Amino acid sequence: MTLRYDGRVAIVTGSGGNPSLGRAHARLLASRGAKLVINDINKDPDDVYYKDTAAAQAVADEIVADGGEAVADTHSVATWEGASAVVATAVEAFGRVDILVNNAGICPINDLDKLSELDITRTIGVNLMGTIWMTRAVWPHMVGAGYGRIVNIPSGALTGFPKLAIYGASKGGVFSFTRAMALEGAEHGIKVNSVSPAAYTRMIIAMQEPGSKLLETLKEGQPAELVSPAVALLAHEDCPINGENLNAMGGRVSHTFLSETKGIMDPDLTIESLQAALDDVLDRTDAVVWVPGSVGAASDLSASDLVDKAST
Repeated sequence: MTLRYDGRVAIVTGSGGNPSLGRAHARLLASRGAKLVINDINKDPDDVYYKDTAAAQAVADEIVADGGEAVADTHSVATWEGASAVVATAVEAFGRVDILVNNAGICPINDLDKLSELDITRTIGVNLMGTIWMTRAVWPHMVGAGYGRIVNIPSGALTGFPKLAIYGASKGGVFSFTRAMALEGAEHGIKVNSVSPAAYTRMIIAMQEPGSKLLETLKEGQPAELVSPAVALLAHEDCPINGENLNAMGGRVSHTFLSETKGIMDPDLTIESLQAALDDVLDRTDAVVWVPGSVGAASDLSASDLVDKAST
């Protein structure tokens, strides 16, 4: 059965670029019946990496020309005021918001001590805080409706890449935020998942020197459109998972998860005894997967045991 989004309203942030992941996600959702808010600030005055300008209106016009419904929005997701305005655009245009794809992101590349303070604050502000602000802005609407689908966009860089320390840190935050919000949303019919993508996009083009091997590889076999089915499935009402991360690139889809080794237990632990047992601590045999809400795979505690549940 063809999965469709008729009657659903979706916001896709950072979707004005071409080629871009956001544009591909938005066009796929629109082609299956969703009404779209195409959000992009178009040109960041502080940006020194992109040589061109995104165009939210151009992507909205593409969707309309193909028979879909879409409006453009140019507010920044990096502030609470901007994120609130994006959601207001959706409500004003279509009366509701059912789907949020937190796709907007930036990626300055340099050694930590060579990144400017502005690059650091902008990267955290857009990638992590933008995801948080947008989720916070749509949350009351989704809770009120008893339904919502949020797809966040972390990155494989969360595992640690040289010259991508701040980018990776911001995306690691998105990964953790996704798992927490999946738990908060479950009782309200809201599912929150994430997709770590790789594709030929404006960001990759800006990051690489012309003619680089990586750029050519992505251009030949990893279009943004091959990431979008994973995003769209997680945005669908029949999405079967919650709090999980899929990796999508070039038609390959896999699952990233956290795990913990069996480790050791020593009530008389010392520095020296730990040194002697470190191989056992690091042994991945029989490692256990961490599920959202767990506080260590070997612990009897859950997140709910540690959280004050009293409402304020």
